[in-house]
Amino acid sequence: MTTHDEKITVAAVIEDWSKAISNKNAAQVLAHLADDVVQFTLAPPLRQGDEDLQGWFDTWEGSIGIETRDMAITAGDDVAFATSLVRMTGQKTDGEKPDVWFRQTIGLIKQNGTWKISHEHASVPFYMDGSFKAAVDLKP
Repeated sequence: MTTHDEKITVAAVIEDWSKAISNKNAAQVLAHLADDVVQFTLAPPLRQGDEDLQGWFDTWEGSIGIETRDMAITAGDDVAFATSLVRMTGQKTDGEKPDVWFRQTIGLIKQNGTWKISHEHASVPFYMDGSFKAAVDLKP
């Protein structure tokens, strides 16, 4: 495949993975992950382990809104990286209505001809005014 074709394939994998999150389909989300995936998500702890993905999905009413902007993909034959801004919206079972933009970097590797997510990092900046509060009010 050409680099252009690999970028299109990587974009499709990320889109399907994002749809799986939006649809709260834990099995489909996990199917896109490499066995040794490293994840730094928005929720504590600092590094993810074997968290209960379905348990987190169950804290949402309906689907989870996922909007991606400014995605940039670099792809080789067996390694790719994608960066983007992502908006997460929806309603939680406790009535909270999250609406937050965050930064996301995804690293992928090709295993047996299939792109798998091997690294995911999501973060929000924090205010450096001494409060150290997460800057969840920022919008692109």
